[in-house]
Amino acid sequence: MTENIWSYRPEAYSGEQTLGLVGFDVEATDGKIGSVDEESDAVGDSYIVVDTGFWIFGKKVVLPAGTVIRVDPQERKVYISRTKEEIKQAPEFDEATYREPDYRDRLSDYYGAGTW
Repeated sequence: MTENIWSYRPEAYSGEQTLGLVGFDVEATDGKIGSVDEESDAVGDSYIVVDTGFWIFGKKVVLPAGTVIRVDPQERKVYISRTKEEIKQAPEFDEATYREPDYRDRLSDYYGAGTW
């Protein structure tokens, strides 16, 4: 299926898509990676910023909305379609530049822009 990696999959939400995700735990395919620290739900430019805590020594990562496979509001969890290692190897997060087009292009390339 070809879609925009910066948009949520239609099946990711079972209910209200405007649900705030800040504070939700984030689960990779092989376990917990941290919690949502920030989110953007701008159309075509949606993402979550995950604080990995001690898992990657306090590192933050940006995950495009297309990597979210499911949101469970009862468990307060966001499920991601990537492994811990894939997330760990993603382009380095920089607080000053993570909203810049160049960084977004690198993330798109890394996470497979246009495909899920």
